[in-house]
Amino acid sequence: MDDMNNEPRTKEEAESKKGFDFDAVSHKMQFLLHKILMIPFIILGENMRDNEEKYIGLQKSLKQARIGKSYEMYLSNTIFYSIVAGIVGALFGLIIAFILISIIGLPEKITSLTFDPSVAWILDYKELIIGGIIFIFLSLSFAGVVYVLFLLYPAIIVGERKGNIDRNLPPAVSFMFAMSRSGMNVIEILKAVSESRFTYGEVSKEVDVILRDMEYFGNDLRIALHNSSELTPSKNFQDLMYNLLTVIDSGGDIPFYFRDKAEVYAQRAKFEQKGFLETLALIAESYVTAFVAGPLFIIIMGVMMSVMGSDTMIMLQAIVYMMLPVGSFMFIFMIGIMTPGATGEPPILPVHKLFPDKVELPPADDPDYERIKALLKSRSTLAFKQVLKNPLKSIKEKPITVLAITGPIAIIFLILSMLQGLSTPNFIDFIDDRIVYAIYIIMVPLAIFHESKMFKERKIQGAIPDFLKKLASTNQTGMALRDSIGLMARSKIGYLSQHIRTVWKDMDWGLDVNTSLYRFSNRIRTHTVVRAITLISKANSSSGEVGEVLMIAANDALFEQDLNRERSVNMLIYIVIIYISFAVFIGVVYVISTTFLTEMSNAADQMEASGMQGGGFMQAFDLNVFNRLFFHAAVVQGVCSGLIAGVMGEGSLLSGMKHATVMLTLGYLLFTIAVL
Repeated sequence: MDDMNNEPRTKEEAESKKGFDFDAVSHKMQFLLHKILMIPFIILGENMRDNEEKYIGLQKSLKQARIGKSYEMYLSNTIFYSIVAGIVGALFGLIIAFILISIIGLPEKITSLTFDPSVAWILDYKELIIGGIIFIFLSLSFAGVVYVLFLLYPAIIVGERKGNIDRNLPPAVSFMFAMSRSGMNVIEILKAVSESRFTYGEVSKEVDVILRDMEYFGNDLRIALHNSSELTPSKNFQDLMYNLLTVIDSGGDIPFYFRDKAEVYAQRAKFEQKGFLETLALIAESYVTAFVAGPLFIIIMGVMMSVMGSDTMIMLQAIVYMMLPVGSFMFIFMIGIMTPGATGEPPILPVHKLFPDKVELPPADDPDYERIKALLKSRSTLAFKQVLKNPLKSIKEKPITVLAITGPIAIIFLILSMLQGLSTPNFIDFIDDRIVYAIYIIMVPLAIFHESKMFKERKIQGAIPDFLKKLASTNQTGMALRDSIGLMARSKIGYLSQHIRTVWKDMDWGLDVNTSLYRFSNRIRTHTVVRAITLISKANSSSGEVGEVLMIAANDALFEQDLNRERSVNMLIYIVIIYISFAVFIGVVYVISTTFLTEMSNAADQMEASGMQGGGFMQAFDLNVFNRLFFHAAVVQGVCSGLIAGVMGEGSLLSGMKHATVMLTLGYLLFTIAVL
């Protein structure tokens, strides 16, 4: 009977009786760590407070970075982790000193030092002194680096938040203008922006601070706007809030103010685009000069010096294997930092799910056991059928995932090729071709899937403004948004027809308009569509009259489309220049290899065969080595130039895969057919 009473009644009790309670131990460890981190604060807290004026900048950075710690506790954590890093550095110092002194031995220059007789005793302790220097240097270095990084961390976060706010502020202001035209007051507009954090990122978080200041601290709108303006890391957001505060105080027209700001940001975006394109043009010219013409000139000089008897092979190899790829990726990284506008993956809008993704079966005696079991089985069967129906769906939606397949295939292919090449007389030439084939295995599928996705996105982007304008015209006649979408679903509107019919089917099956539009946005996943759907759904929730809001969304989509088109047109000439410069590069290398070096090699062989002394300076010259190096230069230059062309022309590294494939093919065919 006692055993029966001791039986666990719940799943949690059963798990606690079975073994280790990880949650309890985790909470205890966190509590202990918190107590340890407070030790520096307990010791130095009074001194920190007495010197508060020294940490005003840190306090502001912590608030702007939204780090929920006081400056005293943050400094306490900084000191603690710096001490831990110093201890780690000291341990490394002891290990390195032991290896240097006991295993490797001190350098001869140190062991043979002489001093004045009065300080000659230092030589008796040279091992101890050197070990102490290493010990102290590493411990102080580790502690100093961690201390500086902790102090810089808030400023780094502030910089990232500032960039995110400035990128999302123009569409957020257009959103505010549209909401104001739909009849919302200022507080309702701010709440709508705060709820749209999936779309507007850090702007929504800044607005959320204003609402929190009002709801939790009891401040009115004016004080909350002023406080937010003082703490925001973005000058643009500060200007927006200050001017909004002035408009509210003066009783001005809020919709007119937001419309004016939206136009200002649009003009600023055009100006920034123009400056960015000019800078990009300069970068393209710099790249061609520094990493196409420059290496080509050095290669020619190196070849000439090598023919004359100098050993320049290491210099040429450094250019081909280090300078070209490292320099190219530095340019790619720099362009990525400078590129304005939306970056990263478009957000997924939250959609309420009627049935959760993960469901655990209840106990067998539960009355719902059989029903839930059948439901899970049907869900698995349906998911399996969908995979069979479209096995490449995940790859089409996210092309980078194809590397999970092509990457291992390329590695296995290279390993098998290396094993096969061990039995061939010329292993390097054999494996060179296989490396190129492995690059094709990686790049070609990725380029195909990415370009297919981009083609569909461009078609959708081009159709979105007209679709929104048609919805606006039907809504302005008095038709509800749901009925307007139904009308669009029954008509032919180009590439969007199938997607709009899917939206209508969702509504026909019982989903509301906003949820159906969210699902539409999540299927397409572009920044323009996400912003447009967020705008429409918020306006539809507040008022059924969304005609003017739809026109604002259409104009916003059309404006972004024009900016992208302007970039593509302006950068097309520089993509052509990169192609021409690459053609010149491989052409010159081809001429050097097939004419100059070949003739010099033949002359050297003839002079050596005739026994003449004049050919001695060319006896070490190996034509095959230079041909192989030039082949590698063509391959590396083709891949790097292609990636640069994609980043400049379309702002995407994956878009450069098609250019890299074309250039790699040109270089490979030229050398395999005409040289090697």
